[in-house]
Amino acid sequence: MDSLVAGLQQALIWLLAGHPEVFHIVWVTLKIVALATLLASLLGVPLGVCIAGRTFRGQQLVVSVFHALLAMPTVVIGLTLYALLSRRGPLGDLGLLFTPWAIVIGEVCLAFPIVVALTIDAVQGVDPRIRETALSLGASSARAAVTVLTEVRFAVLGAIVAAFGRIIAEVGAAMMLGGNIRGYTRTITTAIALETSKGEFALGLALGIVLLVIAFGVNIALYALQGTKT
Repeated sequence: MDSLVAGLQQALIWLLAGHPEVFHIVWVTLKIVALATLLASLLGVPLGVCIAGRTFRGQQLVVSVFHALLAMPTVVIGLTLYALLSRRGPLGDLGLLFTPWAIVIGEVCLAFPIVVALTIDAVQGVDPRIRETALSLGASSARAAVTVLTEVRFAVLGAIVAAFGRIIAEVGAAMMLGGNIRGYTRTITTAIALETSKGEFALGLALGIVLLVIAFGVNIALYALQGTKT
């Protein structure tokens, strides 16, 4: 218990003093996670709207697959991509393994199903008369889809935040694909795992506090934004 208290005190001192290693790890993490979330959103939101807004054979199966992928273990994604990106893998010549880009790819694979599945749920919950009215007024299919998306913008934003929260807290894929290289691919979660295994509780606690602050801050911002909805 004493070591935990001492570690917490040291962690707070480092945070208040602006410990350079802590904030460099945080900066690397935020760059990787922000890029992965952006890419997953740009790909996932349009696909989710398209799947939910059209009726086609096998639609329910496609929806079920995306919902099933929400429970995909991060280590499975990490292992699969590691096999693809390693020197002996089909994509080994790209030299992406143990780089930030490898982590981005892994986190996009994690975030993409979340964005798609929750966007589908949001769009399917919209009154179908909104789309029908837009079409009857002469709007194109794309314009009608934008109208529907506008109606569910807060739900879609919630999906993006959920994806952000999932990937910023994951450790398996980031460890396997990034290699936890100091100053290059070391993220908050991989650093916490490493420092804890070394017995460096202070640094691990400092990063854990930052991770909690980021997670709570993003969700509080989302709720505040939702509160502006009229």
